[in-house]
Amino acid sequence: MSAVDRVLRAFADIDRVDRPEVWITLREPDDVLDEARQIDARVQRGETLPLAGLLVAVKDNVDVAGLPTTAGAPTFSRRPDTDATAVARLRSAGALVLGKTNLDQFATGLNGTRSPYGAVRNAWDPQRISGGSSSGSAVAVALGLVDAALGTDTAGSGRVPAALNGIWGVKPTKGRVPTTGVVPACRTLDCVTVFAQNRRLASFLVAIMTGPDGKDPRARPAAQTPQTHGRVGIPTAATLGELDDGWAAAFQRAVTRFEQAGYDIVELDIGPLLEAASLLYDGAFVAERYTAVGAEIESHPDQIGITLDATVARIILDGARPTAAELFRDIERLDLLRMAADELLAGIDCLLTPTTTGHPTIAEMHADPVGANSRLGRFTNFANLLDMASLAVPAGTIDGLPFGVMLTGPAWSDDTLAAIADTALETHVELFVAGAHLTGEPLNYQLTSLGARFQAATTTAPRYRLHALPTSPPKPALSVAEGGEAIEGEIWEVPSGQFGTFIALVPPPLAIGTVDLADGRAVKGFIGAAGAITDALDISASRSWRSWLREQAPLS
Repeated sequence: MSAVDRVLRAFADIDRVDRPEVWITLREPDDVLDEARQIDARVQRGETLPLAGLLVAVKDNVDVAGLPTTAGAPTFSRRPDTDATAVARLRSAGALVLGKTNLDQFATGLNGTRSPYGAVRNAWDPQRISGGSSSGSAVAVALGLVDAALGTDTAGSGRVPAALNGIWGVKPTKGRVPTTGVVPACRTLDCVTVFAQNRRLASFLVAIMTGPDGKDPRARPAAQTPQTHGRVGIPTAATLGELDDGWAAAFQRAVTRFEQAGYDIVELDIGPLLEAASLLYDGAFVAERYTAVGAEIESHPDQIGITLDATVARIILDGARPTAAELFRDIERLDLLRMAADELLAGIDCLLTPTTTGHPTIAEMHADPVGANSRLGRFTNFANLLDMASLAVPAGTIDGLPFGVMLTGPAWSDDTLAAIADTALETHVELFVAGAHLTGEPLNYQLTSLGARFQAATTTAPRYRLHALPTSPPKPALSVAEGGEAIEGEIWEVPSGQFGTFIALVPPPLAIGTVDLADGRAVKGFIGAAGAITDALDISASRSWRSWLREQAPLS
């Protein structure tokens, strides 16, 4: 497909999906098409462009020349003349930027609701948080609107939203990708990250962006990859802590996959890592957030609670309180914890944890904006403080929502983490289909083209109604009702990294929800969007789409 065709399809998908809160600034389609034509012409002339036509979204604290950089705060908005180094390197390889994505303001938060541009809703369940702060970037990838997206990560912002939207999130070793042109959250800790629906693409983009640029004093050349040992560490039950219902079991299933892949599993008391994590917000290191943007907030006190998020403002302004003595105390404490972490992880290829601890609703996050957000960073906050690389990996679903795990290792273990994930963690989403996506039906190709596999014929629990929708091609939808039937269908396994793309293919009045099967499992499936089935024909008595189609066929 040409770059022009890819751009045309992308803007059509953006209109159809109708998720405006994902974006802060979308480029004009004609401007992107002009660039796409130039890319196509260069390829036709024989130029080598490894990312020719790749569509990218950029978190709006990373500069794109000619587009506003707001960092989620309208009062901060500025229009840079040059791309951030990371963006420039992708564009020089042929990538096309579609726009700038929403985020937790000033990259302060892990939930995706702290923005005057609107809370970014989860790609799988709009009632749930998307995760943050790189919220819009993750959802744009999960919905298949772009091939990849740039985020940033100080405390987990490039990993938590990956896990909560069922995609890959690569947080490179600190300093591997220059942060020139990135609005700092904590300058000494910030990393440019990549979201994608497959690991290889995400890692390839990181490789293209790698290397000092002569402008970022904290960028550094890659060092030697650490030696591997075939051993994976996991937290003890006590240090794993409290997780949402079903998450501990899902994590254990991931551990089992590592055992089956031949890795020795070693339980570790990760207390030193968790103590280091607590220093990020509960200690003097928060002063660096004040250094970055505190003056911006202080210069607009009338906007706090309006365009400046009140929770973000409080966190950043509180960063003015620690003294230099308190900061040096925490630096000393962190040095000791880093030694303890190195000793703890000696001989271990990586630490395996859940990426986060649960998946709150947007309402739950608004009810407890600080506490609920803090819980999300239990396994992510320590990585940059301790100079570690991390990889967020899709690892299945729980009650129809994504579950992810994270591999964390020492600096420059990026390639090791990728190889381990490739060996042990290929996951799928179970999808119940009952109509046009059944084997042999008109839309089955949408599954097979994404690498989905048929699993089995099955039926729902006996509490569903089946409705024929007046669509083209004809499709059914399920609804829950008293006196319902057990509806026949099929289970397909969709690669986790492709499920967001599949969701984006589903047009109203259909939606993807949770369907209970006769065997007690809860899987994803097609349901009628609210109000869509009111006037639709109830065909439940046929108990299957194919039976109903046969009944409508003229007698021969």
